[in-house]
Amino acid sequence: MKAKKGDFVQIEVRILEPEERAPNLPEDTKRVPFEMRVKGFMLNDEASLGEVVRIRTFSGREVEGKLIAINPKYEHNFGEPVPEILTIGEELRELLGGM
Repeated sequence: MKAKKGDFVQIEVRILEPEERAPNLPEDTKRVPFEMRVKGFMLNDEASLGEVVRIRTFSGREVEGKLIAINPKYEHNFGEPVPEILTIGEELRELLGGM
Protein backbone atom coordinates (compact mmCIF):
# COMPACT_ATOMS: atom_id res chain seq x y z
CA MET A 1 0.00 0.00 0.00
CA LYS A 2 1.38 3.41 -0.97
CA ALA A 3 0.60 6.89 0.26
CA LYS A 4 0.56 9.86 -2.09
CA LYS A 5 1.26 13.53 -1.56
CA GLY A 6 -1.53 15.10 0.48
CA ASP A 7 -2.72 11.82 2.04
CA PHE A 8 -3.46 11.84 5.77
CA VAL A 9 -0.80 9.65 7.40
CA GLN A 10 0.88 8.82 10.70
CA ILE A 11 4.62 8.74 11.25
CA GLU A 12 6.85 7.53 14.05
CA VAL A 13 9.81 9.63 15.20
CA ARG A 14 12.52 8.30 17.48
CA ILE A 15 13.34 10.98 20.04
CA LEU A 16 15.85 9.16 22.28
CA GLU A 17 17.76 5.91 21.94
CA PRO A 18 17.70 3.61 25.00
CA GLU A 19 21.21 4.66 26.05
CA GLU A 20 20.19 8.35 25.95
CA ARG A 21 17.27 7.94 28.37
CA ALA A 22 17.34 9.10 31.98
CA PRO A 23 19.13 6.69 34.34
CA ASN A 24 16.39 6.82 36.99
CA LEU A 25 13.73 5.19 34.74
CA PRO A 26 12.43 1.68 35.49
CA GLU A 27 14.57 -1.00 33.80
CA ASP A 28 11.86 -2.10 31.33
CA THR A 29 11.35 1.53 30.25
CA LYS A 30 15.09 2.23 29.86
CA ARG A 31 15.48 -0.68 27.43
CA VAL A 32 13.27 0.82 24.72
CA PRO A 33 13.64 4.02 22.68
CA PHE A 34 11.48 7.06 23.43
CA GLU A 35 9.28 7.61 20.37
CA MET A 36 6.43 9.83 19.31
CA ARG A 37 3.71 9.36 16.74
CA VAL A 38 2.45 12.27 14.68
CA LYS A 39 -0.43 12.57 12.20
CA GLY A 40 -0.48 14.95 9.26
CA PHE A 41 -0.51 15.34 5.50
CA MET A 42 2.31 13.78 3.51
CA LEU A 43 4.58 16.14 1.60
CA ASN A 44 6.50 13.45 -0.35
CA ASP A 45 5.21 12.49 -3.80
CA GLU A 46 4.78 8.81 -2.88
CA ALA A 47 5.92 6.38 -0.16
CA SER A 48 5.32 2.89 1.21
CA LEU A 49 4.91 1.92 4.84
CA GLY A 50 8.29 1.90 6.59
CA GLU A 51 9.82 4.63 4.43
CA VAL A 52 10.94 7.97 5.86
CA VAL A 53 8.60 10.79 4.84
CA ARG A 54 7.92 14.42 5.69
CA ILE A 55 4.47 15.58 6.85
CA ARG A 56 2.70 18.84 7.68
CA THR A 57 0.63 18.66 10.86
CA PHE A 58 -2.68 20.41 11.48
CA SER A 59 -0.74 23.13 13.33
CA GLY A 60 1.53 23.69 10.32
CA ARG A 61 4.67 22.01 11.69
CA GLU A 62 6.76 19.92 9.32
CA VAL A 63 8.04 16.67 10.80
CA GLU A 64 10.05 13.81 9.33
CA GLY A 65 9.69 10.17 10.39
CA LYS A 66 8.91 6.59 9.42
CA LEU A 67 5.53 6.12 7.74
CA ILE A 68 3.48 3.72 9.91
CA ALA A 69 -0.14 4.28 8.79
CA ILE A 70 -2.14 5.64 5.89
CA ASN A 71 -5.49 7.23 6.81
CA PRO A 72 -5.01 6.39 10.51
CA LYS A 73 -8.10 6.26 12.65
CA TYR A 74 -8.49 7.88 16.03
CA GLU A 75 -8.72 5.10 18.62
CA HIS A 76 -8.69 7.02 21.89
CA ASN A 77 -11.69 7.34 24.16
CA PHE A 78 -12.51 8.52 27.64
CA GLY A 79 -13.44 5.11 29.03
CA GLU A 80 -16.73 3.91 30.44
CA PRO A 81 -19.27 6.47 31.70
CA VAL A 82 -19.19 7.07 35.47
CA PRO A 83 -22.82 6.98 36.69
CA GLU A 84 -22.09 9.33 39.61
CA ILE A 85 -21.05 12.18 37.33
CA LEU A 86 -23.64 11.79 34.56
CA THR A 87 -26.19 13.98 36.35
CA ILE A 88 -23.84 16.66 37.71
CA GLY A 89 -24.88 19.27 35.12
CA GLU A 90 -28.57 18.83 35.84
CA GLU A 91 -28.03 18.87 39.61
CA LEU A 92 -25.90 22.01 39.39
CA ARG A 93 -28.55 23.84 37.34
CA GLU A 94 -31.14 22.99 40.00
CA LEU A 95 -28.85 24.25 42.77
CA LEU A 96 -28.25 27.50 40.87
CA GLY A 97 -31.94 28.18 40.50
CA GLY A 98 -32.95 26.47 37.27
CA MET A 99 -30.50 28.22 34.93
